[in-house]
Amino acid sequence: MTTSRSRTPAPGEPAPVAIRTRTDYAGAVYGSMLAASVIAASGLNEPHPRLSLILLLVITGLVFWAAHVYARVAGEREAGRQVTRRQVREVGRHEWPLVEASALPALAVLVSPWLGAGENAWLALGVAVAQQVTWAALGARRAGASPGQIAAEAAVNLLLGLVIVAAKVAVGH
Repeated sequence: MTTSRSRTPAPGEPAPVAIRTRTDYAGAVYGSMLAASVIAASGLNEPHPRLSLILLLVITGLVFWAAHVYARVAGEREAGRQVTRRQVREVGRHEWPLVEASALPALAVLVSPWLGAGENAWLALGVAVAQQVTWAALGARRAGASPGQIAAEAAVNLLLGLVIVAAKVAVGH
């Protein structure tokens, strides 16, 4: 996740008051939580459980990304104005961390047998929760939060991740 500057205003648009650094890690946090939920809800009883879970993670990330892009473009559209391809591309880039968040858990599913984790999804679930906490803490830090606020954001995200883990345990997957 990189920071970006505000775009240069088009002719006729007012200049921005200040150039801001972007600290929006919401897509990465949300995508990590989504990946953890997919892992927790998945059953590994298919003939090719690892491949099925990897595909499920990637496809779910892509579908939710497309839904977020559509919702933002449609929801933020100005009355009487056409949506441009440029706007869709910008929103797509902004929401892309939602898809990227499935990469590490999918990789964990792929390598888990070689790391002694077998065919279960616990390693991938741990990776998803860990990256959720990490992205939340990084976002808070980049936004200039105090150490206490950073710790609080990390703790809240850890708690949310542990709720997903508890659901997996309760369901017995």
